[in-house]
Amino acid sequence: MVKIYGIPNCDTVRKAVKWLEAKDIEHEFIDYRKNPLERSIIESWDKAIGWEKLLNKRSTAWRPLEQSVKDNIDRDSAIDLMQSKVTLIKRPVLVKGDEVHLSFKPEQYQDIFS
Repeated sequence: MVKIYGIPNCDTVRKAVKWLEAKDIEHEFIDYRKNPLERSIIESWDKAIGWEKLLNKRSTAWRPLEQSVKDNIDRDSAIDLMQSKVTLIKRPVLVKGDEVHLSFKPEQYQDIFS
């Protein structure tokens, strides 16, 4: 089963879900605002793609953080932040088996599911 993580009001997440539905790909959407993520899930994503790619420094949740937090960010503090402020996670996160994919582009998803 394919799992897609994100928030429902995100345009990119909506486009990804629509693409999956149009291709009749069975999937489960997980709204991580309503269903808090276990640290182990974020750690598995970090292992697959790296916390640096996962952390959205353009997020509105990133801007108000204290500069000292931003300047001293490392793997553990980034995972802690992403767990407490899920909008710091780039989205959507698509999990297909052991594969973890970030963001959405139709051609990217076509490659994943071909």
